[in-house]
Amino acid sequence: MTVYADNAATTRLSDKAFNAMQPLLKEVYGNPSSLHSLGQQAKTLLEQSREKIALSIGASPKEIYFTSGGSEADNQAIRTAAYIGKAKGKNHIISSAFEHHAVLHTLDALKKEGFEITLIKPDRNGLINEKDIEAAVKDETCLVTIMMANNEIGTIQPVEKIAEICKEKKVLFHTDAVQAIGHIPVDVEKIGCDMLSASGHKFHGPKGTGFLYVKKGIILKNLIEGGAQERGKRAGTENLPAIVGMAEAIEEAVSNLESNMSRVTSLRNRLIDGLSGIERSFLNGDRKKRLPGNVNMCFEGIEGESLLLLLDRKGICASSGSACTSGSLDPSHVLLSIGVPVEIAHGSLRLSLSEYNTEEEIEHIIESVPQVVDYLRSISPVWEKIKKEEK
Repeated sequence: MTVYADNAATTRLSDKAFNAMQPLLKEVYGNPSSLHSLGQQAKTLLEQSREKIALSIGASPKEIYFTSGGSEADNQAIRTAAYIGKAKGKNHIISSAFEHHAVLHTLDALKKEGFEITLIKPDRNGLINEKDIEAAVKDETCLVTIMMANNEIGTIQPVEKIAEICKEKKVLFHTDAVQAIGHIPVDVEKIGCDMLSASGHKFHGPKGTGFLYVKKGIILKNLIEGGAQERGKRAGTENLPAIVGMAEAIEEAVSNLESNMSRVTSLRNRLIDGLSGIERSFLNGDRKKRLPGNVNMCFEGIEGESLLLLLDRKGICASSGSACTSGSLDPSHVLLSIGVPVEIAHGSLRLSLSEYNTEEEIEHIIESVPQVVDYLRSISPVWEKIKKEEK
């Protein structure tokens, strides 16, 4: 049995999205900027996709800009707000310590340009307190950027309350909604955000495409120059097959949102309950204020990479909070930010589910993970030390 439980990394392309994309690869292959009939047919499909996406999040089509994905959307949103602020003599940006690296690395780059960055720490449950945001805002603040849902531990942040604070303080608010869209309700009017980022492959659309919602009145800073596409704000011929697939996927996800949330939440809860019986295991993130499909746990005394490799042998595709980069093992910055000790953070496992998962697959995970954890602990000197210290 093969169980795909890494949907936070990427999702399977939906049949509806795949079927919509096929004609655009060999039949309607015109450039949307061309004036001939094939080009204009492509342009019509491009704008229809923009309308579908706008409708799915409560926006106007003119507020949607297509990008190559969530990372580009984050970069453009943050740099836009930063340079708008700089022109007004404001150079302070507020974010959180457990944002996606697309946000954190952009902020690092802006810091080198003279911007002041304040990173708010989440609490032990992985939640940002909006009062901490309010306390951090000052006259020089030009932007607050807080993710809607965390990509590792799945915690859902109080973005509506944060948006209210930003509106009152006259500060732009951007939210990275890459993990949220298609999995929980997302309405830009209800949230009150100024900008919002999304990525198609997180909700059963294709990879390599995303979008940025920009509230009317905000003038985007170009990241890519060279053409008049996207109303002059994102040069380059539009990836029409992917955009059409993304539009179909978001429309499908939103239309089935309520039933999918209920079913996936049930699978998630069964999985958490089933794995919580493992000795010295810890659930990361709030039990209730989390994405329907997210389960993130640490198992003391083991390494996440070994756990992943052995689970893969059992047909289970998952991910870990620790990563091997340039020969050194670094624990997840998300887990460290919520106070998980380094030695425990190394033994993390993220299981992210979708509506395609079955109860049989969940039971297979519940059966397999304890077996692998027990084996790894049986050969671990660290676990032996932990047990001796307990005695």
